[in-house]
Amino acid sequence: MFEDGKTAGRRPLERVRVLDFSRVLAGPYCTALMADLGAEVIKVEPPAGDDYRHIGPFRDGESLLFQSVNRGKKSIVLDLKSEDGAAAARALAAE
Repeated sequence: MFEDGKTAGRRPLERVRVLDFSRVLAGPYCTALMADLGAEVIKVEPPAGDDYRHIGPFRDGESLLFQSVNRGKKSIVLDLKSEDGAAAARALAAE
Protein backbone atom coordinates (compact mmCIF):
# COMPACT_ATOMS: atom_id res chain seq x y z
CA MET A 1 0.00 0.00 0.00
CA PHE A 2 1.22 3.51 -0.80
CA GLU A 3 1.49 6.34 1.73
CA ASP A 4 -1.80 7.82 0.62
CA GLY A 5 -3.53 4.47 1.16
CA LYS A 6 -4.38 4.04 -2.53
CA THR A 7 -3.00 1.30 -4.73
CA ALA A 8 -5.38 1.30 -7.71
CA GLY A 9 -3.57 2.05 -10.96
CA ARG A 10 -0.15 2.17 -9.34
CA ARG A 11 2.81 -0.06 -9.99
CA PRO A 12 4.70 -1.54 -7.02
CA LEU A 13 8.05 0.18 -7.63
CA GLU A 14 6.76 3.69 -8.30
CA ARG A 15 8.77 6.31 -6.42
CA VAL A 16 11.85 4.06 -6.44
CA ARG A 17 15.01 5.13 -8.27
CA VAL A 18 17.45 2.48 -9.49
CA LEU A 19 20.88 3.32 -10.85
CA ASP A 20 21.84 0.62 -13.33
CA PHE A 21 25.60 0.18 -13.64
CA SER A 22 25.20 -3.35 -15.02
CA ARG A 23 26.17 -4.61 -18.43
CA VAL A 24 25.72 -7.59 -20.75
CA LEU A 25 22.44 -9.46 -20.11
CA ALA A 26 21.39 -10.47 -16.59
CA GLY A 27 21.71 -7.07 -14.88
CA PRO A 28 20.09 -5.02 -17.65
CA TYR A 29 17.26 -7.56 -17.93
CA CYS A 30 16.56 -7.41 -14.18
CA THR A 31 16.53 -3.62 -14.13
CA ALA A 32 14.22 -3.62 -17.17
CA LEU A 33 11.80 -5.68 -15.09
CA MET A 34 12.10 -3.05 -12.33
CA ALA A 35 11.23 -0.36 -14.90
CA ASP A 36 8.24 -2.46 -15.98
CA LEU A 37 7.11 -2.40 -12.34
CA GLY A 38 7.30 1.39 -12.19
CA ALA A 39 10.80 2.17 -10.96
CA GLU A 40 12.71 5.10 -12.43
CA VAL A 41 15.75 3.28 -13.82
CA ILE A 42 18.75 5.29 -14.92
CA LYS A 43 21.25 3.32 -16.98
CA VAL A 44 24.75 4.66 -16.39
CA GLU A 45 26.93 3.91 -19.41
CA PRO A 46 30.68 4.37 -19.88
CA PRO A 47 31.89 6.82 -22.55
CA ALA A 48 32.17 4.00 -25.13
CA GLY A 49 28.54 3.00 -24.48
CA ASP A 50 27.11 -0.32 -23.39
CA ASP A 51 28.55 -3.41 -25.12
CA TYR A 52 25.09 -4.47 -26.33
CA ARG A 53 24.69 -1.28 -28.38
CA HIS A 54 27.06 -2.90 -30.90
CA ILE A 55 25.47 -6.37 -31.16
CA GLY A 56 22.81 -7.16 -33.77
CA PRO A 57 20.27 -7.61 -35.01
CA PHE A 58 19.78 -3.94 -35.82
CA ARG A 59 16.76 -1.91 -36.90
CA ASP A 60 17.27 1.65 -38.09
CA GLY A 61 20.84 1.54 -36.77
CA GLU A 62 19.78 0.55 -33.23
CA SER A 63 20.52 -2.79 -31.56
CA LEU A 64 17.29 -4.64 -30.87
CA LEU A 65 19.06 -6.64 -28.17
CA PHE A 66 20.09 -3.42 -26.39
CA GLN A 67 16.58 -2.00 -26.73
CA SER A 68 14.92 -5.13 -25.36
CA VAL A 69 16.95 -5.26 -22.12
CA ASN A 70 17.01 -1.49 -21.59
CA ARG A 71 13.37 -0.67 -22.26
CA GLY A 72 11.76 1.91 -20.01
CA LYS A 73 15.07 3.32 -18.76
CA LYS A 74 16.65 6.72 -18.84
CA SER A 75 20.29 6.77 -19.87
CA ILE A 76 23.34 8.85 -19.03
CA VAL A 77 26.99 8.57 -20.04
CA LEU A 78 29.43 9.09 -17.17
CA ASP A 79 33.16 8.55 -16.96
CA LEU A 80 33.34 7.13 -13.44
CA LYS A 81 37.14 7.39 -13.53
CA SER A 82 36.89 11.18 -13.60
CA GLU A 83 36.08 13.32 -10.58
CA ASP A 84 33.15 14.97 -12.37
CA GLY A 85 31.67 11.64 -13.47
CA ALA A 86 31.97 10.11 -10.01
CA ALA A 87 30.44 13.23 -8.44
CA ALA A 88 27.52 13.08 -10.88
CA ALA A 89 26.91 9.42 -10.00
CA ARG A 90 26.94 10.25 -6.27
CA ALA A 91 24.49 13.10 -6.85
CA LEU A 92 22.10 10.78 -8.70
CA ALA A 93 22.32 8.25 -5.88
CA ALA A 94 21.66 10.92 -3.25
CA GLU A 95 18.29 11.91 -4.76
